[in-house]
Amino acid sequence: MSTKKDKFSSKDKLYMEIALKLAVSRYGHTGSNPSVGCVIVKNDKIISIGQTSINGRPHAEFNAIKSSIENLRGSKMYVTLEPCCHHGVTPPCTDLIIKSKISEVIYSVSDIDIRVRNKSFKILKSKKIKIRKGLLEEKVNNFYSTYFFNRKKKLPYVTGKIAVSKNNLIYSKLDRKITNARADKFTHLLRYKNDSLMISYKTLNNDNPKLNCRLKGLKKYSPRRIILDNKLNTNLNSFIINTANKTNTIIFYNKASKSQILNFRKRGINLIFSKIDNQGRFDIKILLKRLYKMNCRNVLIEGGDELTNHLLKNKIFNKFYLYKSNKKLSKKSEYLYFNSLDLLKQKYKKKINLKLNLGNNKITLYKN
Repeated sequence: MSTKKDKFSSKDKLYMEIALKLAVSRYGHTGSNPSVGCVIVKNDKIISIGQTSINGRPHAEFNAIKSSIENLRGSKMYVTLEPCCHHGVTPPCTDLIIKSKISEVIYSVSDIDIRVRNKSFKILKSKKIKIRKGLLEEKVNNFYSTYFFNRKKKLPYVTGKIAVSKNNLIYSKLDRKITNARADKFTHLLRYKNDSLMISYKTLNNDNPKLNCRLKGLKKYSPRRIILDNKLNTNLNSFIINTANKTNTIIFYNKASKSQILNFRKRGINLIFSKIDNQGRFDIKILLKRLYKMNCRNVLIEGGDELTNHLLKNKIFNKFYLYKSNKKLSKKSEYLYFNSLDLLKQKYKKKINLKLNLGNNKITLYKN
């Protein structure tokens, strides 16, 4: 019997590295399904590759098998996650593997899904297909940490970020730009990697943001916009409202007149009523549970000091990016301080200074 203790060759590792890169490149865009990479090799030559499709279907194994123009009999498949074996919207990948006469399957980690976990191993082994697991296990487990969190907690994985000036401001009415162009590109990468982006109506009204991904060629992968607005005070002339529809914009609210509700719904916005506490704040955990049911799996929160402070206190963030600029913002008009740095350091002990070429800006990652 083959186990993960079997030695893997340098070529095995190379092929799985390629499969992992395929999975990473599709991260955040596979809906409720994990992003998987697949490489098929025959006679020491890659004959096909596949990755999970946008929105999750078809799966990577299906795409790799169907894309091959060569006979797959006697080939070897490398896949980052245990292939599925249950009937859903698409046939089980194990069925396709068996029908294709693939002789060996190497996958990195077992799926956490109870419909799959270790079952595919037994199915494929029973069909005389050589099967091994554990290749690049630590690296691939790290990649799937968000997916495992989703499945275990039935919640989206939450990432926070905030940009702070040299004089510790997060907003200045007279001088709004904090970070440089290089740091901005990292923000757009985060937006690309997250399927949803949450802010408060105060941030929306102050900044009139676009909340989209503006990296070349990736705009169509911009996240769904989620606005927290207790009394529907969001500016109806803002960019977000003018570009809203039921699939790209959600507003959570609690109290509003019929005419307000009608005004927002006329613009195609998905309005969702939710309870608030005695301080007028939403229960974020309840909101996240609802978003999970709406297929939100990775939520980026770009909040102001008030929202960030509340989420830090309740340890909602799975990780948090603190941007620091060397630029001082003006205090000659309205301005806001970032008052939650000590709380961030207290709640999130692991601190990683990202080694990015950001010029005079820097980004620090805080984790549990």
